Amino acid sequence: MMALAPWAVTEANSRGRVHPEPSPGIRSEFQRDRDRIVHSNSFRRLEYKTQVFVNHEGDLFRTRLTHSIEVAQISRGVARALQLNEDLVEAIALAHDLGHTPFGHAGQDALNACMKAYGGFEHNLQSLRTVDVLEEHYAAFDGLNLCYETREGILKHCSRERARELGELGQRFLDGHQPSLEAQLTNLADEIAYNNHDVDDGLRSGLIMLEQLDEVAVFMDARRDAEARWPGLAGRRLIHETIRRMINEMALDLIATTRANIDAAGVQSLADVRHARRLAAYSEELAPRLRELKAFLRENLYAHYQVLRMTDKARRIIQDLFGAFMSDPRLLPPQYQVRARTDTPRAIADYIAGMTDRYAMKEHRRLFAVGEIH
Repeated sequence: MMALAPWAVTEANSRGRVHPEPSPGIRSEFQRDRDRIVHSNSFRRLEYKTQVFVNHEGDLFRTRLTHSIEVAQISRGVARALQLNEDLVEAIALAHDLGHTPFGHAGQDALNACMKAYGGFEHNLQSLRTVDVLEEHYAAFDGLNLCYETREGILKHCSRERARELGELGQRFLDGHQPSLEAQLTNLADEIAYNNHDVDDGLRSGLIMLEQLDEVAVFMDARRDAEARWPGLAGRRLIHETIRRMINEMALDLIATTRANIDAAGVQSLADVRHARRLAAYSEELAPRLRELKAFLRENLYAHYQVLRMTDKARRIIQDLFGAFMSDPRLLPPQYQVRARTDTPRAIADYIAGMTDRYAMKEHRRLFAVGEIH
């Protein structure tokens, strides 16, 4: 087993679990966290939750599930190179989208608008709520009782008001401290994954064309390198060879820049990481190239009229469901009716956020389509 850096998270410096449990034996504590996440209901639902394209639009487009697996793969590679805790980054990566709504960011925006008068909705907080409260597996506690460091990595950002409600987990937002390096790099691995697979899915869908990407330097440099290595290469093979080079460039840059930042900050321990500036980062050379790529995707894919048609439909589905349940909470399934007795809007948000795309569409038909009963 590879020796970890002195500033990596280990079982020895972990802050442990809210509910103490016996040692997992042959597994590490963070392997136990990963296993609990993989066996959760929320993880299985990610298979039918939108990344950009709704699940039924094609079998080869990414879903929240395949996205989370890609983030885990990239995170583990970067963590290994930096001698950080691979099991922890894998657990964070696999859990980071557990609280995401159906229909991607359109669903989150719609549910947040519905919840505006009731504390709002944010998917990182909902992912934490999912693993802390909503999953029901164990006799001794609600949720999955994950380690502090896994939960810390799930909670990427948080308002000061919400941070005060979270106790020890929210304290770093009040103090201006950083999470572990494992959490920091997983956040950036998330960006690497979605920036690249959104390009891939956009090209596969035909909503963006290779010629349009001529203006994006990070893509064009990788494409030219692939074409120089394989003259005459075209089609899906050229796209794959280009995107794998982009992922490699971003991962290597993240490793080198983070390593240089660790050295420059004189980091010697996990405590040093928490009190330093954010250390996981891209270089000054790569960062503007990634901003250019993001801007391209925002303008040419996420704002494409065919994507906007689906996201507009998704907003209306979420708004209709929320309104119907608020008007009559008795329409909720029994377990959510129980939660609604103490906080009706939050119980409704929990129910809607847990839905897959196809379940949300089916539930909408049940409530609003004439002739639909079951």
